[in-house]
Amino acid sequence: MFRKFKLALISFILCFQGVFAAHADTPQTGNNFPQVFEADPHVLADAKAKLASGNSSLKPALDKLLSDAEHALKMRPPSVMDKQRIASSGDKHDYVSQAPYYWRDTNSPDSRYIRRDGEHNPEVDVDFDAKGLGKVCSSAQTLALAFYFSGNEKYAAKATEILRVWFLNPATKMNPNLNFGQGIPDEVDGRPSGLIGARGLVDVVDAIGLLARSKSWTAVDQQRMLDWMTQYLQWLTTSKIGQGEAHAKNNHGSFYDTQAAAIALFIGKTDFARKIIQDVPTVRIARQIEPDGRQPFELVRTKSFHYSLFNLRALIDLASIGQYLGVDLWHYTTPDGRSLYRAFEFMAPYANSDKIWPYKQIQKPKRTDLGELLLRAIPEYHGTSLSTALRYFPADEFAASRSRLLFKTESN
Repeated sequence: MFRKFKLALISFILCFQGVFAAHADTPQTGNNFPQVFEADPHVLADAKAKLASGNSSLKPALDKLLSDAEHALKMRPPSVMDKQRIASSGDKHDYVSQAPYYWRDTNSPDSRYIRRDGEHNPEVDVDFDAKGLGKVCSSAQTLALAFYFSGNEKYAAKATEILRVWFLNPATKMNPNLNFGQGIPDEVDGRPSGLIGARGLVDVVDAIGLLARSKSWTAVDQQRMLDWMTQYLQWLTTSKIGQGEAHAKNNHGSFYDTQAAAIALFIGKTDFARKIIQDVPTVRIARQIEPDGRQPFELVRTKSFHYSLFNLRALIDLASIGQYLGVDLWHYTTPDGRSLYRAFEFMAPYANSDKIWPYKQIQKPKRTDLGELLLRAIPEYHGTSLSTALRYFPADEFAASRSRLLFKTESN
């Protein structure tokens, strides 16, 4: 009896410490709202209430979410231990990936690897960790959302299993660093660019917030995840690789900020997260967006349409985190007119498939990706020309979009 009481007491203390550490000094969203940083807690709660009341407008989005969650239930949890290769550290727990746009030059005497921007080398999909981490992040979010909206514990249990295998279990967990991300064979073991593969950690911390009321995610899990993220943020902000990505001028720098800000909020470093967000106007918007809305660091790429949207996605994710902190990035404008709105205004006309993208794009532009971003942007810019861009898509094109459950959108 005493042993059970002692274990219960320890569990309570860890739970209290974990919740305090995760949310100390962070803006309060209230007991009825989930503790999320990128997704809008008010939109989540409102969507849940609408669905519970029988409102059918969000049912396509919920049905798609639950279908994705059912698929995720069948997934074997990935681990960094699945691969056969071992990093030069000699520790198999270290994450390893290879630069996706580097190919062996068969015309070179030493068969060195050369960059072919935008051309995905299939080598990187074999026996590396990038796909595994991506699946962990996306499936954790899907399952946690399914639990939040349905209340079905099976989704929380699977999300917990996946997170434990990748991050927490001693035998299978990833070390909290990306020292060996996007290496180039026979040249370098890891590069700052490899950090782009961990951008999904933003989804992980939101997923954990959604799992808070489940029976599966325990106080011990919470504390151990806090420990892992604390170590990772320390590496992210002090290592040569992390600092290299922080100073990247293009989408890599933007996605570095999303990771650092969201993780800082998760572990209770609110002032640090706020500093990142407050620097976005000068460090990202003013340097990445021209007064006419062009993003020159993305337009030089061979997939310039894709990367213009990719960076814009990172910037509006930062704007979402900014809303949580009470910092308005959506409407910031430099004295010479650089802003998120201008970037959207530049991209919006290309929702029309008849309008030819005038920059290099070696793959067919995915205009629905633009539509997804416009869904999130238009509510912030009422009374502007952006709304007209959606007329180029079928009326029900985005009915099942997950964004409708996570963010204030044009259609919710």
